[in-house]
Amino acid sequence: MKTLLVVDDKLSMQILLRDYLSENNYRVVTASNGREALFVARRETPDLILLDIMMPEMDGYDFIRVYRKERATPIILLTAKLEETDKVIGLELGADDYVTKPFGMAELVARIRAVLRRSEKTATDAPVEAVLRSGPVVLNPETRIITAEDRRIDLTPSEFSLLRFLMESPGRVYSRLDLLEALKGDSLDGSERTIDVHIRNLRAKLETDPADPRYIQTVFGIGYRFASE
Repeated sequence: MKTLLVVDDKLSMQILLRDYLSENNYRVVTASNGREALFVARRETPDLILLDIMMPEMDGYDFIRVYRKERATPIILLTAKLEETDKVIGLELGADDYVTKPFGMAELVARIRAVLRRSEKTATDAPVEAVLRSGPVVLNPETRIITAEDRRIDLTPSEFSLLRFLMESPGRVYSRLDLLEALKGDSLDGSERTIDVHIRNLRAKLETDPADPRYIQTVFGIGYRFASE
């Protein structure tokens, strides 16, 4: 049974999510702010975190800044803010997805399942020979280890899935919608802006000069491609 950590300063939201997600066969632990969430996450090692942004003591952004230095646990933001910049900030810090309050519970469960699927790809999903190499960039689907120019690269589950998808067809150009569908799976809505944020994060981690990317290239007016050797 997967463990989910729900972080929200409203007790009513904690109870609502705990009860509904428990009925969907998840074990649920809760926290009321980012500081408490750090303690609970370190103790319980959840498989996924549902994280509110606006909270007292330590907000969601500060939680991500601290926790991402420790673990790559998938994070879905629960935000009442409608501004695109708020979502972008969360994604840039390392969140994997977001839902905007008020949200449907069925949609939330679908997003949880999609993000967990991305984080659960292990050796059983890919043969050993499926190691992906393009110049000095090496991605091992079995061990989930990525190196670039002899540097080990730590990625979130969404970043890993996106990079793997691009590297499987080097030189092929994908639109943002193509990449969004590959990342989120069928029937899930999302903003193509999400892809731009993940690409920017990947470049910051992979590229020697993110402003002049060598590996993940922009094809203006279309989308992105991973450079062929």
